Amino acid sequence: MTVNRLGQPIGEPLPEWVGCEAPSRTTIQGHYCRLEPLDIERHGPQLFDAYRADQDGRIWTYLPFGPFDSPHELTVCLKTDFSGADPLCFVIVDNRTNLALGMASYMRIVPSHGVIEVGALTYSPLLQQTPMSTEAMYLMMKRAFDDLGYRRYEWKCDVLNEPSRNAAERLGFRFEGIFRQATVYKHRNRDTAWFSILDSEWPILRSAFEQWLSPANFDADGKQIRSLASLRPN
Repeated sequence: MTVNRLGQPIGEPLPEWVGCEAPSRTTIQGHYCRLEPLDIERHGPQLFDAYRADQDGRIWTYLPFGPFDSPHELTVCLKTDFSGADPLCFVIVDNRTNLALGMASYMRIVPSHGVIEVGALTYSPLLQQTPMSTEAMYLMMKRAFDDLGYRRYEWKCDVLNEPSRNAAERLGFRFEGIFRQATVYKHRNRDTAWFSILDSEWPILRSAFEQWLSPANFDADGKQIRSLASLRPN
């Protein structure tokens, strides 16, 4: 434990810490997919088509935006909420078809503290439960930790959003607690569940991701041989 001259406990000294760079609008290339900076004119129509596969509107329940009845409505949302530097929106593109199947964003970016959040995940049914969906999250983590040197990577969701909470834990995030009455969206309350990954935890998670994403981990039908959780130490 570190103490000051008065004997009071204080946080770990970080004398070399100078902060991080903000993430840039550059493509992140993966094996199954790539993350392209949002280009509304090019990606908007593809995203609208992909989201139409969600016929009951399930993906929009816990998001502050959507569903969208027309390409124009989606375009307005993208221009209003996702055309800036924070959130910094990336579109998840299938490397086989070159079609955009979903979005994810860096947000609440604080380079001076080395804290960054991944959020606004909007996965069409064509992306859900595929290697691409996991690889996209790995690629965003890798850029944040390995390329930019962030110390803390956050995931937040409505406490009632069980699929999102399960996804966070599957990806290796640690549950930290619940912020009660944290926000209001779609005229209803949201208690927010907080999760995080620290830079000290990343090397083990990175190894598990890379083993899981290896083509050797999938059988002839494309089913995983080992789960992501099984590749992490207990």
